[in-house]
Amino acid sequence: MTKEQLYNELNYVNHTREKRSYYANLIINNPEFLPDLIEILFMVDDKISCRAAWVLEFVFNENLDLLLPYLDVFTENINKVHLDPAVRPVAKICEYVAKAYFSKQENNMQVKLKTIHKERIIETCFDYMINDEKIAPKAYSMNTLYLFGKEFDWIHRELVTIIDRDFQMQSSGFKARAKQILKNIKKQ
Repeated sequence: MTKEQLYNELNYVNHTREKRSYYANLIINNPEFLPDLIEILFMVDDKISCRAAWVLEFVFNENLDLLLPYLDVFTENINKVHLDPAVRPVAKICEYVAKAYFSKQENNMQVKLKTIHKERIIETCFDYMINDEKIAPKAYSMNTLYLFGKEFDWIHRELVTIIDRDFQMQSSGFKARAKQILKNIKKQ
């Protein structure tokens, strides 16, 4: 399948789990399509990029190792993603990376994730926290930052400051996640 054919196929992706799973499995079974899908994700002003993000979220939920060869390109470009329907899955993928990196089970992410990758993810997640994003990207970013704060001691201070500043203005979903993150930070 060419990049153009993949782009056209993404027109059939919608919010349903069935469609996203179907196309995620197509990519998992044909990982040679992954570079094109990632390239489409970073066509950030094109609404089809959001559909690529939805599929990538499902792909990496099933097999995060597929992201490993693309960590450079992914982390170099995530800060450019700005359309709401694409921001949420990108934030979720960042959370997958952080969870894998801090997992008690040994995995490839712990070996392949470099400091520069972590710094780019951290920067993007802080941007999501301070920008006018919806609750889901903020929630995923909070968790990602909490996890990376175990390694970079300055993160928790900054995260607490942002949460405290924004707490009263945010939704109940934000507040619930924020309370849990603050509780976890205090435990450490």
